Amino acid sequence: MKIKYQKITYFLLVLIISLFTVSCINDLDTEPIDKDVLTPNNVFSSDTAYFQLLAKCYAGLSVTGQQGPSGAQDVLTGDEGESHFLRQVWMAQELTTDEAVVGWNDKTIKDFHYHSWSSSDLFIAGLYNRLMFEVTICNEFIRRAEGMDEFQVHSAEARFLRALSYWYALDFFANPPFVTEDDMPGAFFPIQTNSNDLFEYIESELLAIESIMSEPRTSDYGRADKAAAWMLLAKLYLNAEVYIGQNKYTESITYCNKIIDAGYSLTPDYSHLFLADNHTQTNEIIFAVRHDGAQTKSWGGTNYLVHAAIGGTMTDLLDNYGVAGGWGGLRTTKSLIEKFTLNTDKRARTFQDANDNNETWEAMVYIQDHTLEIEDIGTFEDGYSLVKFKNVTSTGTQASSDEWTDTDYPLFRFADVYLMYAEAVLRGGAGGTEGVALGYVNELRERAYGDNSGNINSAQLTLDFILDERARELYWEGHRRTDLIRYDKFTGGNYIWPWKGKIMEGTSTDDKYNLFPIPSSDLNANPNLEQNLGY
Repeated sequence: MKIKYQKITYFLLVLIISLFTVSCINDLDTEPIDKDVLTPNNVFSSDTAYFQLLAKCYAGLSVTGQQGPSGAQDVLTGDEGESHFLRQVWMAQELTTDEAVVGWNDKTIKDFHYHSWSSSDLFIAGLYNRLMFEVTICNEFIRRAEGMDEFQVHSAEARFLRALSYWYALDFFANPPFVTEDDMPGAFFPIQTNSNDLFEYIESELLAIESIMSEPRTSDYGRADKAAAWMLLAKLYLNAEVYIGQNKYTESITYCNKIIDAGYSLTPDYSHLFLADNHTQTNEIIFAVRHDGAQTKSWGGTNYLVHAAIGGTMTDLLDNYGVAGGWGGLRTTKSLIEKFTLNTDKRARTFQDANDNNETWEAMVYIQDHTLEIEDIGTFEDGYSLVKFKNVTSTGTQASSDEWTDTDYPLFRFADVYLMYAEAVLRGGAGGTEGVALGYVNELRERAYGDNSGNINSAQLTLDFILDERARELYWEGHRRTDLIRYDKFTGGNYIWPWKGKIMEGTSTDDKYNLFPIPSSDLNANPNLEQNLGY
């Protein structure tokens, strides 16, 4: 069964409305005389309804409403594009770090750079509401499919997607409200969980579905399988000391090894992972959020990442990047640029088209009218433009649209497994060796350099090196904030980057910003919620 992200039909609108509708008295809970009228009670009269609801669970990661690119939105915001799952996650993970800034005067967006957000921040509320909406949709599928053997695997996929949303909620908020399929839609105030209980819940869910999910790389592309569940477990365990104050690096290595043994490998050309035909790179991409210029239109996801990173005086946008125009917003800081070896690390070439190995560093980054220093975040030319995601294919041909991207978002990929394995080993986890870790890291660097000239030795394999290598390999893929927090370098003064703390040179920030606040709108509406410390 293929999951296609297409326009959600009318019956699903009925279902979604039903999730948030409360019948005041039983006498009003009646069926219409016309049996062709869809209601929450008869909408699941065929298998098609289940498959379309599962499609909605997946599509919740890549679209924002019931029609694209906007209209009939899932989460009410002033700008529907800002309610996009990946766009919200990406902004929280990247704009708060050294890897990205955006120049728009868009509400409170610059507060992410400055580490100065509050509980009334609309972007944080958008992130929170999108995660909780995704949980709600997955709960409904799991509830409806309970006891139906033919949907056992599909239910496991929905449980994975719910666990994914709860993992982000754990990482961003620690103590979100908590509901499962056992909590029927209706008028009640969800209880608030805590980081220990939520960690245990996510872990137990992923362990429970492990044996049910499809074997790695045997299901349709874009659907979660055992490797996706293993990846999420490995990440959960790698960050366990942050989440629950316990060392679980051995467990992280265990699940990294399962993925490594499943037959994944590195894509030979790094840049092909971020192009319009990257769905062909299933040797490395473990779980992707799918985008399609014809069927999956939105103002978020890779459409946001491609358009927002280009503009100004940049030329040949259609030929080079596959879109007709840019939004002139996203750039990177010198803290990321300076982590690369000049001229030789091909991962830096995604900053700007540079195909000749003899080209200089200046050809690898877009410097025409751009400066390395960012004196004014609001000026697009302050800071180098970084174009990692493009809407052209690996053969240089145009995608299906010059406005909406075909490029999928590689949420989990194999290179990250190598780096997690190495870090967990260096942090004392059992089940791996430093020698094997060194080999994995050098395999990444041989792809990056084209030969072994970038290889490191065992003395150079340190935790600080791994953090920098994660930046070089995974920049702009939504990992950086979590990585810096794990290394105690996100807040405080252990690591400073431009505009951290609202100062051009950067400064120390309050440790309370390691978590986002529970949005004041939900805090005021639900008496069961308590605010995170410091807000």
